[in-house]
Amino acid sequence: MLIDSHCHLDFDSFAADREAVLARATAVHVTHILIPGLDLANSTAVLALTAQFPMLYGAVGVHPNRTAIWQDAWLAELRTLAQEAKIVAIGEIGLDYYWQDSPHATQQHAFAAQLHLAAELALPVIIHNREASADVIALLRQSPLTGWEDAGVLHSFSGDWPTAVAALDMGFYLGFTGPITYKKADELRQIAARAPLERILIETDAPFLTPQPRRGQRNEPAYVTYVAEKLAEIRGMETAVVAHQTTQNALRLFSKMTHKP
Repeated sequence: MLIDSHCHLDFDSFAADREAVLARATAVHVTHILIPGLDLANSTAVLALTAQFPMLYGAVGVHPNRTAIWQDAWLAELRTLAQEAKIVAIGEIGLDYYWQDSPHATQQHAFAAQLHLAAELALPVIIHNREASADVIALLRQSPLTGWEDAGVLHSFSGDWPTAVAALDMGFYLGFTGPITYKKADELRQIAARAPLERILIETDAPFLTPQPRRGQRNEPAYVTYVAEKLAEIRGMETAVVAHQTTQNALRLFSKMTHKP
């Protein structure tokens, strides 16, 4: 049993064969797939998609790269969406200083506002962090989520070890994706080896970040098996143990997930 805790299955790249993609995931014992929202319209589309397949769950939020015209009024719409049964988190939210699609101050305001919304609704958060670790950690420390036992996940973790420790100490999980299989990702593998297994999630971030054995192809939820296998390898464990523990971690963090395969 495996859970892909971050996958953009709603993207057009899956439009032609979405059911086949889900069948391949089921064949390798993926039982739950979590689809994050990127803005209000996308979050609404994610919710609609989750209604079509029992194994799909969603999150709602505004991605940092889509916050340039952020309005606090959006919080009311997110609040309404988040109360749907198949919405299990607020996300994908955070900071992205790589693309520069939105002013840093605007990103920070939107991030802080959505962290407060998550606390209000007692939902975990799915955090995007690209070249913004110091500010992400600072805003998490200032948020009402800090200290929660199951506050959220730093999705597709790419920070350094001090960032990992800071996040773990505040009650966050670390999500690992295809890059832990890449040849030059030694530092990332060292972090994945050192972090407590009970605070790790596995993800694909499909259609992006395809694991090394399938590099050059579109990523898909079935390929979360490669992440599990690499995590087991670098920790010197059986893949079945990693699969079981990361599944339990995801079910604990996203406690609204109720589908039984």
